Amino acid sequence: MSDKFLEENLLTVKFVASAVLPTQWGQFIIHGFKDQETGKEHVALLLGELHSGGAVAGDNEPLLCRIHSECLTGDCLFSLRCDCGAQLRCSMESIAEAGRGMILYLRQEGRGIGLLNKIKAYALQDSGADTVEANEQLGFEADSREYKICKPMLEYFQVKSVRLMTNNPRKVAALQEMGIKVDVVPIHTESNPHNENYLAVKVNKLGHMK
Repeated sequence: MSDKFLEENLLTVKFVASAVLPTQWGQFIIHGFKDQETGKEHVALLLGELHSGGAVAGDNEPLLCRIHSECLTGDCLFSLRCDCGAQLRCSMESIAEAGRGMILYLRQEGRGIGLLNKIKAYALQDSGADTVEANEQLGFEADSREYKICKPMLEYFQVKSVRLMTNNPRKVAALQEMGIKVDVVPIHTESNPHNENYLAVKVNKLGHMK
């Protein structure tokens, strides 16, 4: 993708570097981007050929894709309070099985409130609040995440059509508003006694698909 594209994009997004990322599911390529408007750093994990058969990615066969918001506690520390880590692992495994796909890993911890505020929210949950109530008690929206950063990242790779692994209708609507064709692939992982209420709140208060 040309520098002209990046300069003309509404968001000032800078591609930084790419490198091989071997994982237990296969060899991904990790691409780093910096949103110079916010200073946040985001990555795209790619596996396989995006431009199948020489066509622009997504023109013929939609690309299996996951938009995943950073969750240090779930992704890295194996917390059972959420299903984030399990969804990330499931997505990587599914992409490896499909032979091609992409994960956009966005730096918006705690549904956009940040790590330390997320820990504060955990403390409120320990006292009886649910995840939505805890965020609101701290003065935040129930879900502060936004997905506009996905547009320049997807355009960088010329992805126009995806099979989106998600239960969140907000992600689907956000991509569709960007002109991306979206087929939904529900993603379900096993619940446990620590996240049953968390999962119920996502359905009942945030409108996630069951």
